[in-house]
Amino acid sequence: MLLNSLKSRRTPSLYATESLHSGRGSIISADNFHLATTQKLYKAVVNTRYIDPQKEELFIQLFHIYSGIDIEEIKEKLKKRRGVVVLSYNIPPIQAQYLKKLSFELRRFKVFLELVNSKTGYKSIHGLNILESGESREYPYGNLLTPILGYPHKLEEDGYTHVRGIKGLEKRFDAELSPRQDGSSRGTRDVNSYIILNKDSFTKANINGLDIKLTIPVALQIKIERMLDEMKLDLGAKQIMIAIMNSKNGDVLTLASSNRFFPKDIKYSDYPSLRSAMIEYSFEPGSVIKPLTFSLLLEKHLVNPYDLVNGHNGRFKIGKKLITDEHQFSWLSAEDVIVYSSNVGMAQLSQKLSGYEFHEGLYKFGLSQRSTLDLIYEKVGSIPSSKRLENEIYKATCSYGYGMKANLMQLLRAYSAFNNNGNMVYPKIVKSFVDEFGQEKETLYKEQVNVLSGATADRMKQILVKTVNQGTGKKAITEGLLIGGKTGTAHIVEDGQYVSKYNTAFMGFANDNKNRYSIGVVVIQPNKSQFASQTAVPVFKEAVDIMIEDGYLTPRLNPNVVKQPSVSNHSLH
Repeated sequence: MLLNSLKSRRTPSLYATESLHSGRGSIISADNFHLATTQKLYKAVVNTRYIDPQKEELFIQLFHIYSGIDIEEIKEKLKKRRGVVVLSYNIPPIQAQYLKKLSFELRRFKVFLELVNSKTGYKSIHGLNILESGESREYPYGNLLTPILGYPHKLEEDGYTHVRGIKGLEKRFDAELSPRQDGSSRGTRDVNSYIILNKDSFTKANINGLDIKLTIPVALQIKIERMLDEMKLDLGAKQIMIAIMNSKNGDVLTLASSNRFFPKDIKYSDYPSLRSAMIEYSFEPGSVIKPLTFSLLLEKHLVNPYDLVNGHNGRFKIGKKLITDEHQFSWLSAEDVIVYSSNVGMAQLSQKLSGYEFHEGLYKFGLSQRSTLDLIYEKVGSIPSSKRLENEIYKATCSYGYGMKANLMQLLRAYSAFNNNGNMVYPKIVKSFVDEFGQEKETLYKEQVNVLSGATADRMKQILVKTVNQGTGKKAITEGLLIGGKTGTAHIVEDGQYVSKYNTAFMGFANDNKNRYSIGVVVIQPNKSQFASQTAVPVFKEAVDIMIEDGYLTPRLNPNVVKQPSVSNHSLH
């Protein structure tokens, strides 16, 4: 019995087992380009004791040809130690296939010796083995769509290198992208230890992670990013961001920043750019809040667009707070408070709202809440409490965008209501999930939120069009399209004090007869000018021109064909 036991231990296994690691899913653009993919890596392992000394040079030359590794490097590794040597850890899939073929050829040329195991007495051959060593995340388009894509990090597990998401879409959808099941094969082995696949062998399929398909097309994203790079230099800005969204359903066409990084080569200087500033940079928005405030007044029938408002020649005091305008007005209509961006006029009109009505209205517009489910680590900002907004000073300053914070995506979402009959959409970046068989499952649209009546939304749309045609947004005019929007400039706070640095913004829309797009631009600390009309508006205009060039917008030769909606005064009261 003891003899049989010893014999069974000395007998080489008749079976072999091979593990197959599944891969992480890809991130794919709306026009079917792979923005992030996973590439398997392989290692080449050889046991130097089995290399025939007379054929070592042949092995070196052939391995150099098939792997592309320098001959001297191969020689150095073979001399370094006797026994098992790893010649490379990072062999890409194509080269791995070539090297597997080489392994068979080397056996055919008898480059490897058949040696006797001193312990078992059995002869064996150990040749060149090509084994999976891990996976590498690849970004074929470099820094395109960063930081929205995010980046991963490597994780070692049982000698295999896995990838896990850290930021952006890589992190938000890490569970969906991650491999779902590794595969394996087991069966009788041949003389070279390879599995013989027959009816007695067993195979468990590997199931890769899901691919994520975006609503963002590469072609448009590339052009917008190049434009932002140029505008950043021209304006001397710290950063420029833009978001373009379908106002009807929330599909995001572009989410771009001038500050990007290469996920495969992140440097210390890239650290500030790793965050998705569109949702992670919360700031006092300034005058782009005025249309929200004004729409609340219209909705509650507290103001008529043609009411006269005293401009107090650009200087008005509420309590101890002096409110000023860049331009002096004696009297102006209520709607012209928006068109010409009068802080003095807005401060007075806002007093008609109770603190509760103001707070509830801003909250209903989505401020201080997550703007999209597709991005992670959002800084939702803040709005003053109902109680604080009972104070006339807080009410006044909040009405023109101070004493509160919001991010670009929140503002974009709020403005979508003016271009969508009073219904606010949720920005959507992920269109669908795709499995390895090509079956596509579209993500659901989040229900739109009604924040304004259709009449109020249409009237606000008219006012925003007038703001572009006659007011602070003139540089956004594009003949044949319906363009509306509002500028905003706000001081930046440093160490609790307002300093002579500014953020500028332009929030608006661009429509033709078939399409409606909400577009938001934020310029952080431009040196060229502190005015949004000179900074954010030209960026908006450049983006619209690119959209026309790429067929997303089609101007009519006769501008009068695209008409702004008309709303009777009676419908507002």
